[in-house]
Amino acid sequence: MTDQNTTPETPYDAPHAGVETPGMNETSNDTLEETTPEARIAALEEELAEVKDRWVRSEAENQNIRTRAKREVEDARQYSVQKFARDVVEAAENLQRGIASLPAHTESEDTLITKLREGLQGTERSFLGILERHGITCEDPTGKPFDANLHQAMAEQPSDQHTPGHVMQAWTPAWKLKDRLLKPAMVVVAKGAPDASASKASAGLDTTA
Repeated sequence: MTDQNTTPETPYDAPHAGVETPGMNETSNDTLEETTPEARIAALEEELAEVKDRWVRSEAENQNIRTRAKREVEDARQYSVQKFARDVVEAAENLQRGIASLPAHTESEDTLITKLREGLQGTERSFLGILERHGITCEDPTGKPFDANLHQAMAEQPSDQHTPGHVMQAWTPAWKLKDRLLKPAMVVVAKGAPDASASKASAGLDTTA
């Protein structure tokens, strides 16, 4: 007699627990090798070095911008009156020309002329003092070497009393606002006397027949 409660065996095809199939751990082993502590530390150190380099460059650029902006503000503050200063310098030169146009002082000159000259000279001294307190100065280049940065040559004349290349006469002084040139000096520059040059040339000639 057959036992009806007996359960028929069911085929079980699932792999046995704990049995590894080929290739299962190949990917995980590779990942572990790539993310070892040493490799991770090296990658972080490289990233930190790049970030630090970018920060240093950015900080240097910011410092340059701050320095440039500060210099521009300082220049604007010091030289904002440059155009006005040029006009003031023109007035000072006109005053000097007015004094120079007066006749030379003599013992017998009219008292009015003497007082006029003294008054104009006093005004000039006071005017120049005010300009100097505000950073505007003038320089007489007479007798000094010609400097193209400060002088404008209006003529060149031979002279045996002045060193060639030096200013023998200044029509106007050189004007500056602090260390910046406002107006160059109008000058006459000395050159070697022509007779001296001719004598040197003739000394080298052979006059024998």
